[in-house]
Amino acid sequence: MEDPSFAQLRDEMVAEQIARRGIRDHRVLEAMRRVPRHLFVSPQQCGQAYQDRPLPTGHGQTISQPYIVALMTEQLHLTGGETVLEVGTGSGYQAAILALLAGEVHTIEYHPDLADRAREAVLRLGAANVYFHVGDGSEGLPEYAPYQGILVTAAAPRTPQSLLDQLGVGGRLVIPIGSLYEQGLLRWLRTPHGYYRRTIAPVSFVPLRGRYGWRDDEWM
Repeated sequence: MEDPSFAQLRDEMVAEQIARRGIRDHRVLEAMRRVPRHLFVSPQQCGQAYQDRPLPTGHGQTISQPYIVALMTEQLHLTGGETVLEVGTGSGYQAAILALLAGEVHTIEYHPDLADRAREAVLRLGAANVYFHVGDGSEGLPEYAPYQGILVTAAAPRTPQSLLDQLGVGGRLVIPIGSLYEQGLLRWLRTPHGYYRRTIAPVSFVPLRGRYGWRDDEWM
């Protein structure tokens, strides 16, 4: 059984870090209350799990700041039956949030050992609608497209056309785009008439690896 103090910390996190900053989707807020973020960080970091900041997870990756997780998730406008792609599994925390909000979640990770750890953490929560893949997430997963939502948890120099192509009509792609050090969070909407882009907020993410991301010699 979970230590009740963690549930209290999640309630405080949602009230003070997320709802207070303008996140209004009640399903997103409830998912953030339910998923135990401390299970997705190292035992040494448990005491910091509900703080208002990202935390390192290995391989130069991070578990995103709770507010940013909520912001990106809200931008997908999920209602419950969608097929969603997450690019950059990382710790698995974002996938666990999406599992409560969508019908089917495909998540792809560049680093096999991170994918394995994330799978264990997510399955421990009983999420049976999350499917884990290892590979170049910048190319997406066309075999499971079209997606009603695509969420990218690492920064690219430009929006990969491969991901836009895998959106269904009415689907949304949320992705940080910019330099290695600062980016803008973009939301793309696919309509019958084309793609529409909106800038949501300034952000700072780790680099996206792969064909349409950053080369190792550009950021290491």
